[in-house]
Amino acid sequence: MKDFASSIGIGGALGVIMLANILEGGSPASLFLMPPLLLVFGGTLLVSVAGGTMADAKNAVTSVRTALFGKVATSADVVPVVVGLSDAARREGMLALESRLEGIDDPFLVKGVTLAVDGIDPEELRDIMEAELHAKRSTDKHAAKFFTDAGGYAPTIGIVGTVMSLVHVLENLAKPDELGHMIAAAFLATLWGVLSANVLWLPIAARLKRLSELECTRMEIVIEGVAAIQAGANPRVVAQKLRSLLPAGEQVDEAA
Repeated sequence: MKDFASSIGIGGALGVIMLANILEGGSPASLFLMPPLLLVFGGTLLVSVAGGTMADAKNAVTSVRTALFGKVATSADVVPVVVGLSDAARREGMLALESRLEGIDDPFLVKGVTLAVDGIDPEELRDIMEAELHAKRSTDKHAAKFFTDAGGYAPTIGIVGTVMSLVHVLENLAKPDELGHMIAAAFLATLWGVLSANVLWLPIAARLKRLSELECTRMEIVIEGVAAIQAGANPRVVAQKLRSLLPAGEQVDEAA
């Protein structure tokens, strides 16, 4: 299920900021000067790239789309699927599960059940699936770190831009008619540094961490479900065990 919380929140926050600026008598156009925007956004992204690898930078690009428009992985809907597979395995045997995997839209579950059907040792199967879960966590951690770093760099780079502009102001003290405009423009770099950190970079990082947490919880439930299927556990016991692993909100939904 797609969730637009980040795109709505970030877009709404920017809208509120622009509205507040207008209500104070300012003009939105006065905030969008190219030099401070180039310095803050360009400088922030480049130093964030410098703190990692090119692979991290490429992953960050796709992570933005995931953060703003990605699907939220829920765990409750996988429980009845696993219970159904467990019931089929108990009644018809593990080989009967192959025909039931075609309609399942969960590659991790399909992979786990396929390995179980192939007769992989239970401990080895768990190790394989947990290794994939660990790799998922690691990848997501680096994606979120890129934007957390950007949120830390942006305000400082904004201050650098303001200092640069104020140096330019001091060079033009002989032109008092232009000083007001130049000083106002100087502080735009600090504005965009703080604004981008707290309205863009840090919320994206927090969103990626939350999505990763939800996806990894689902994967953990799948691991336990596949292990129960392979052990031939009673479907009712499997359902009870997996429901106990659900996040609190989803446990309420399941009970309802």
